[in-house]
Amino acid sequence: MTSCKSLGECGGCDYIGRPYEYQLGLKQSYINRLLEGICPVDNIVGCEEPYYYRNKVHAAYKRIRSRVICGTYSKGSHRIVEHGRCYIENRKAQEIIESIRDIAEKHKMSIYDERSNSGLLRRVLVRVSEATGQIMVVLVTGNKYFTGKRDFIADIISRHPEITTVLTSYNSRHDSMILGRKAVTEYGKGYIEDVILGKTFRISAESFLQVNSHQTDRLYSAVIELAAVGAEDNVLDCYCGIGTITLTMAPLCGHATGVEINPSAVADAKANARINRIKNVSFICRDATEFMLEAAGKGRGRRPSEGNDPIVSARELSEEEAERNKVPPVDVHYDLVIMDPPRAGSTSSFIRSVAKLAPEKVVYVSCNPETLVRDLKMFASHGYEAVRAIPVDMFPWTENIEVVSLLQRMSNTSKKTITFDVDMDIGK
Repeated sequence: MTSCKSLGECGGCDYIGRPYEYQLGLKQSYINRLLEGICPVDNIVGCEEPYYYRNKVHAAYKRIRSRVICGTYSKGSHRIVEHGRCYIENRKAQEIIESIRDIAEKHKMSIYDERSNSGLLRRVLVRVSEATGQIMVVLVTGNKYFTGKRDFIADIISRHPEITTVLTSYNSRHDSMILGRKAVTEYGKGYIEDVILGKTFRISAESFLQVNSHQTDRLYSAVIELAAVGAEDNVLDCYCGIGTITLTMAPLCGHATGVEINPSAVADAKANARINRIKNVSFICRDATEFMLEAAGKGRGRRPSEGNDPIVSARELSEEEAERNKVPPVDVHYDLVIMDPPRAGSTSSFIRSVAKLAPEKVVYVSCNPETLVRDLKMFASHGYEAVRAIPVDMFPWTENIEVVSLLQRMSNTSKKTITFDVDMDIGK
């Protein structure tokens, strides 16, 4: 990477000035060391396009004397770093963010000030789909009343007619959350669409999606490879988000169920099933651990009904309807559980519940190798052995890495306890 002028200030990248192959070597060694004695590790899946890969970009705005600046917060602080050109953020998104700064100057717009908790323009979020060319802009404000909103947005669209939707989000909180509680559509459909492994997905402002579109195909291909599902298998996808993995697996199995706590993401997941004309799926709006505890308490993979059970938002299907729609009847054994938890990892309650449901396989997608190791250790104590791991470099130039692991259920006679020491330093 060409030297970045924000080196040492931004803190977003860890490997500026290092060859990309060198980074991959460090990450490979780190995961090998981390999972030594636990399971074999494949060669890391590198990124063919390691520059400008972030499809989701956000910036904070601030007025310094007579000038408006925009950029990212320096790591661990609320000091805005004007980096101008970022080598990992989508170039079009950067261009739009800088244009909005200039338009704010033109309109003499008040800029949010954290100390006084006053001002209008606070942040901007841009999401870009390279596959469809669609672009979303979210204007995050520190005030409910957006004076001159119509003219301001019209100027943005005039400057960038490639933008397909604009939303506003009022955020009065003093935490790290970018968006407020609700995003309001001001222009366009209120969402964009992207393509993953040939399927189209609707993405709302609040929805989670992997930030590296090119590597997402490779990440989910690794999930498919390790899952190796059969045509009659029943799959449970926990922490499913907008249903990307659920809907990727559905054409390969008998039925796929996605569980997600975010109502907006579940709404997108259901819409994505309709967009892709996939019928052998269902989505449940519930905390993953709560759902697993409920399911484990009812039996091996029981699919609960709406009437007496709050887990499922859709009514229970009869066996005849289930056959017609390729949805399994209520009492069903899950052959595979897929889990893609947040950085904090899963919970001991969730893992115990998985063991009680007794699927033959578990595929664990982790964005934090440290919590992955902890969770693999818990799985081992409950009869599941990690047999293979595939590291995928989703975040070039940073220390972050995703790992997809396959766990298989052991017989009672072969259960074992794994103990190991972990060196969490990836190195530089």
